Formats: sequence, structure tokens, C-alpha cells
Amino acid sequence: MELRQLRYFLTVVEEANFTRAAARLHVAQPGVSAQVRQLERELGQRLLDRSGRTVTVTEAGAAVLPYARAALAAVEGMRQTADEFTGLLRGRVTLGAVSGSATGVFGVAELLADFHDDHPHVEIALTEDTSERMLAALRAGELDIALVGPTTDAPPQGVLWDIVVDEPLAAVVAEGDPLIAYAQEHAGHAETATAPGLPLAALAERPLISLPRGTGLRAALERACARAGFAPRVAFEAAALDLAAQLAARGLGVAVFPATEVDIAELGLRALPFAEPVPRGRIALARRADGPQGPAAHAFLTRLQEALMPGAADASTSGAEGRDHKGS
Repeated sequence: MELRQLRYFLTVVEEANFTRAAARLHVAQPGVSAQVRQLERELGQRLLDRSGRTVTVTEAGAAVLPYARAALAAVEGMRQTADEFTGLLRGRVTLGAVSGSATGVFGVAELLADFHDDHPHVEIALTEDTSERMLAALRAGELDIALVGPTTDAPPQGVLWDIVVDEPLAAVVAEGDPLIAYAQEHAGHAETATAPGLPLAALAERPLISLPRGTGLRAALERACARAGFAPRVAFEAAALDLAAQLAARGLGVAVFPATEVDIAELGLRALPFAEPVPRGRIALARRADGPQGPAAHAFLTRLQEALMPGAADASTSGAEGRDHKGS
């Protein structure tokens, strides 16, 4: 059994595809297939199911997977220990991010570029997905760090997070939408910060535009509507907030998201704040409770904390679960 076989097997599992795995490994696809088959012959078990459109692990493959990861991690640990004597940082960092955050207010793209300039021997993988799937990937060891939209008030077992964004949601509508007049009538003539907001119940019969299920904003909307006594009628699911805003600008429904996340004025939209209790959209910097594996992931987590949570990098990254939770 060779480490190369374990590495190829693990990469195919992560990519769910032999061709993508070969491209990531910078080797020919037949070579990857041959090495994985050789590993299966040596173990006497079929590790991968190749019958579907995507490659999945068999029951035996799932049982072997943790040992393959541990073996490769041990070898990587040896290499990193040797590199510490020269001050060289190597390794691989896997980062997950909610849609839009890589190029949005977090400036993750710039952070990634700066980190790569400082540590060119560190490979960084970035993926965008729903918060639920990224949290599951964190727990499974498939991601080191993730920027997620929490769908619950507390992190799942085995995960820590710190809230880095906590903003009120608003109803975003096109000019002339009846909700504007309704909100003005509900608020009377008060123009102060304490003026009543739009009752959430006003959305009960309206088609809504929201992010897909599994995202933090969608969960926040559904929880708030449940408290108000109705189920939201989501007519359009948008993968990103700028698309949700564009749909609202065409009068296709009421978009619900933090109004500060998109330049709504440019699209001719109005943001109507909600009455108390105001639903909130949150973004959290999440990692496994036992911390990222490897010096490279630790270094990148510190870089993210310095950028998103000034002062946090000086504190321990293993604080109590649920630290800094805010209402949603």
C-alpha cells in the first residue's frame, strides 16, 4: 500500500469524480483510476461506487476513509514539523463560504490572495455552499473553516463559531409597492428612529424572494414567520442576494435580506424595516471544536480573525461553544 493510493482515493471522494480528482492532483485520469483499483485489490474490498453520475463511497470505503485521512495527516505532520525548522509553511486549507462572501463585504478574495503571497506553498481550496452542508463538512473534516449563516441559535455539536455579522432583515420592494403605503400608514406620521416598523404579518399573503433552504437567511425568515403565525410563501429562491434584489426590482415579489448587503437604491428599491421582534441575518466564522488541523489552517484562521474580528486573534480559539450569540 502506498501513500499515493490513499491520496488519490481521498481526492476522488472529495471531488466525487475521477476526472476532477485527476485535475486537482495534476495527473492523468487513468492513473488515478488504476491506483484506486490497486488499493481496492490490496484491501479486498470495493471502496467506491462508480455506477452513478457521481462517485460515492461504499460502506467499506466509508469505514476506511478516516484511516486514510489519519495516515496522510501523520505524514503531513512529519513534513510540517521538519518545515518548522526552516520557517516554511506548507499544507492545504479548505475554506467554505456562504454565497457572495468571497467577493463581498468580507473581502475574502483579497485575504486569500494576501495569504497566498505570504505562504505560496500552502494550497487553498474555496467552496461556496449552503450553511447546513458546510457545517456537516466541517464536522466530517472536509472543511477547515467556514463562513456560514447560522440556521440555529447554537452551533451543532463539535463546532464552534463566532458571530461576525448580525444585521436586521428588511422587506425590500420596488417603488410603488403597496407595502410602502402600508408601512407609512402603520407608522403614522412619525419619522423618528422609534417609529413602528412593518409588521411581519403583512407578508403573509405576498410572494417572497429568499435564499434557498439550508441558508441562514432562509432559516431566520422561516423562524420569524412561524412566530408571527404563518408560513412564508417563497415564490423565488435566489442563490445570491444581488439576484434576489434584481427579482424584487422587477416586481416579482418581496425580497427579505439585510438591506445593507446590496446597493438597492441603484435598482430603485426601498427597504422597509420590520417591527419588533426584528428578524436578523447573521454570519459566523465556524471551525471544528478541536480547531483546524495543521499549521496552515491555524494560520489562515488567525488571518481571518484579525480581519473579521479585530482583537480576537489574541484570544484562544477554543472558547465556549455558542460564544457571542445574538438573537435572530
